[in-house]
Amino acid sequence: MIGPGIITSAADNDAGGITTYSAAGALFGYNLLWVIVVITFVLIIVQEMAARMGTVTQKGLGELIREQFGVKWTLFALSVLLVANLATTIAEFAGIAAATELLAAASPFNFPFAARYLGVPLAAAGVWFLVVRGNFKTVERVFLTLAVLYATYIISGIMARPSWSSVIEGITRPSFAAFDTQYLLFLIALVGTTITPWMQFFLQATVVDKGVDVRHYKYQKADVIVGSILTDLVSAFIIIAAAATLHHAVGGPTVVRPEELDASDLAIALKPFAGGYATVLFAFGLLGASLLAAAVLPLSTAYTFTEAFGFEIGISRKWKEAPAFYGIYTSAIVIGALVALIPHFNPVLVMIWSQFVNGLLLPVVLIFMLKLINNKAVMGQYTNSKIYNIIVWITAAALIVFSIIMVLTSIFPTLFQ
Repeated sequence: MIGPGIITSAADNDAGGITTYSAAGALFGYNLLWVIVVITFVLIIVQEMAARMGTVTQKGLGELIREQFGVKWTLFALSVLLVANLATTIAEFAGIAAATELLAAASPFNFPFAARYLGVPLAAAGVWFLVVRGNFKTVERVFLTLAVLYATYIISGIMARPSWSSVIEGITRPSFAAFDTQYLLFLIALVGTTITPWMQFFLQATVVDKGVDVRHYKYQKADVIVGSILTDLVSAFIIIAAAATLHHAVGGPTVVRPEELDASDLAIALKPFAGGYATVLFAFGLLGASLLAAAVLPLSTAYTFTEAFGFEIGISRKWKEAPAFYGIYTSAIVIGALVALIPHFNPVLVMIWSQFVNGLLLPVVLIFMLKLINNKAVMGQYTNSKIYNIIVWITAAALIVFSIIMVLTSIFPTLFQ
């Protein structure tokens, strides 16, 4: 059963997520680590609902929304999801470009500029060939192998020689005293980059595609829990590495524009503390993370659109059997790779904009999920319990408030100053 939960959670630690965690550690040191602990519980709850709906109904989230709420609501949700997914896919290929440039700069040949124009097309062709020519089992195994590369972040965090007493304090003592405008925005950004709409669509679709039924749900639930814990452990170590290397360099919680920090800054900053190997390790982690997400985001888009409108879906099907599924997947990869190759392209701005769109959609998706999972006609005896519903509604309300604040601050940057 291991696969969908771990892959979905791991892919969420993408180039945008790594940049967000790096900037959070650089600006606030270890003070935001407690947020990761809270987010882990929230992620488990939301992912468990998506996996449970998939195993019980054997239908994807897009298909259930169309059946229960009609075509208009489905078109709204999918249109916003398409924009957000395309923007995030572009950011993933930008992450591949950054990783290949870092690795090329560390090599004896030192050709970072050319690496972008070699690495991005090869990566695009590789992930396309894997999904179009492979079957579900092969694709899943490759994705799980890429997920193993996330261990490089844990190693990098340890090699950065952090203050472990400060790490423990950051985890166990919420630092509300540090609240200011930027602190609040980064708290929201951590939530927004960890729990995204595409994750719910992708997880539920892959559970169905894999053929997991309700008899084996306890194993699928374990997969979701393990995946959520592992991915947030990686997130914590990225913050730890940035706190140990970059926090003093930027002078603590000062106002820094988002485009002034990205994941490659942390890779370079590790070198004086832990040597060149740490930089290479971090670059490999960024490459693996971006490759995994560059394959998963287009897949999420393809799954969601084709299942919602009744087209044939599934990685194990041939192109002739599922032309719409593979056509959407291919288009998303081509657009993402081409935009990332534009000279002087700024991927951080795309990441910020995609988070804005995700912020609009996340509350809508959560309400859809809560309505569906409490519908006995859909879920039978597997609806939420009252206690579980209270926890989930409180979680949803908090995420909705966070999303509204994120949207407002994106439109009116000076609103909370």
